Amino acid sequence: MQSRLRHLTAAVLLAATAGAASAGVTVAYEQPEKFRDMPFNQVDREELLRQLSEHFAVLGQDLPPGQDLHITVKDIDLAGRIEPARWNFNNDIRLLRGGADWPTMQLSYVLEENGRVLRSGEASINNMMYLNRLNRYSSGDPLRFEKQMVDEWYKRDIGDPKLSLK
Repeated sequence: MQSRLRHLTAAVLLAATAGAASAGVTVAYEQPEKFRDMPFNQVDREELLRQLSEHFAVLGQDLPPGQDLHITVKDIDLAGRIEPARWNFNNDIRLLRGGADWPTMQLSYVLEENGRVLRSGEASINNMMYLNRLNRYSSGDPLRFEKQMVDEWYKRDIGDPKLSLK
C-alpha cells in the first residue's frame, strides 16, 4: 500500500511539476504517507496533492523569467478532522469545528534566479482563525482554508519575486 502510494505520489508530482515548469514552480512532498492529516481514500489523497501542487503553481505564475521556486511540503494537517463516512465507504467527511483543528503545514522553500538563491527557508504555517475570517475561495473548494494559509505565507515569505534581496 505504501509503495503504491509512493508511486502514485511520484506520478502526481511529475504531472504537477510538468504543468508548473513553465511557471518556475516545483513542488515535492516528503513522505506524504506520513502526513498528520490526509484523506483515508487513496484517490482523495492523490487529488489533494494535485490540487495543492496546482495552487502553488498558480501563485508562482507571476515569477519573472529566470526565477524558480522549489517547495518541499514536509507535513500537512488539514482544517477540521477527516472521518470516514459511515454510510458511504467511498467518501470521507470533513468536520470543521473551529477549535484546535486549524490547518497547518510544514514546508521548506528556495527561490532562485538563474541558479542564485534569492530567498530560502523553513516555514511552519497555520490558519488558526480559519472559520472566523473572510475567505476569497468558494465554500465548495475543499482546500479553501489551506489555500488561504498558503497565500499568506507566499505573500509574507516570497513577497514580490521581482525584488531580490541584497
